[in-house]
Amino acid sequence: MKKAKVVRKSETKNFMEGNEHCKLYIETDKIVFGVSILLPGMKGDVDPGHKDAYEIFYVARGKILCNLPDEDLYEELEEGDAILIPPPRPHALINIGEERAIVIWSQAK
Repeated sequence: MKKAKVVRKSETKNFMEGNEHCKLYIETDKIVFGVSILLPGMKGDVDPGHKDAYEIFYVARGKILCNLPDEDLYEELEEGDAILIPPPRPHALINIGEERAIVIWSQAK
């Protein structure tokens, strides 16, 4: 991609990972960018991790629990917090707050 590209929310690819509503905005050979929405008490599926990609989660709204099951680790993240997941770590998001959680995520390939 040599030119800037605007992606409107109506153009995103929508998919579900368990109860996690995901919106994929950008995917190139070097980066992936999207947003996840979780209603209170909802949990996304365990993502097996990405062989050659780091992934960042940034909590834009709400409160989530990020589970890294391979080491039985649970990290509470609040609005404004971020976590870096190294490859190839499995992970899952759980909304532990009382409002809809919005998590922005990106991967560098």
